[in-house]
Amino acid sequence: MQNWVKLDLTPSKDYSHCFGCGVSNPIGLKLKFQWEAQTQTAHAEFTPGEDFQGWDGYLHGGITACALDEAMGWVAMFAGYNNVTARMQVRYRQMVPIGKSYTVTCSITRKAKRLIETAAVLADKDGNIYAEATSTQFVVGLREEGPQE
Repeated sequence: MQNWVKLDLTPSKDYSHCFGCGVSNPIGLKLKFQWEAQTQTAHAEFTPGEDFQGWDGYLHGGITACALDEAMGWVAMFAGYNNVTARMQVRYRQMVPIGKSYTVTCSITRKAKRLIETAAVLADKDGNIYAEATSTQFVVGLREEGPQE
C-alpha cells in the first residue's frame, strides 16, 4: 500500500486564491457565502458564465459539484470548525443553464466529534432545484473565531 502524503492542515485565514471562494483567483467562482444564524444555513448567489460550461449553454457538472462542495465546507466553518471534505455525493436533477442567477444553500444535518454531515442545494430564484449534495466533513480543528452568531 502506498503511503499518503502528509499534509499540513494548519488553518489559513487567506482564502484569496481558493477556486471556489477566492477573490484573487482570476479563473475562480468567487462565491461569497453569507451566514444566516437564525436558520443555521450558509448561502451564496452566483451567475455562471460561459467560461464554466460543459455542454454548450450549460454549466459543467464539475463546477456544479464545486459550488456545492464549497457551500458544505463553509457551513462547517461558520459553525466554528476548520474542515476538509471526506466524502461527497451529488445528485444532478437537471442541467444548469449558463447566464442565469442561482443560489447555493447549505446546512449541517448532523455533528459528531470529528465529523460533520451537511446537505446543500443549487436552485434558481423561482425555487427550481438543479442539483443537491450531501457530504461528510472531517474536522481538522476549531476555528479561532469560533462559531458565527
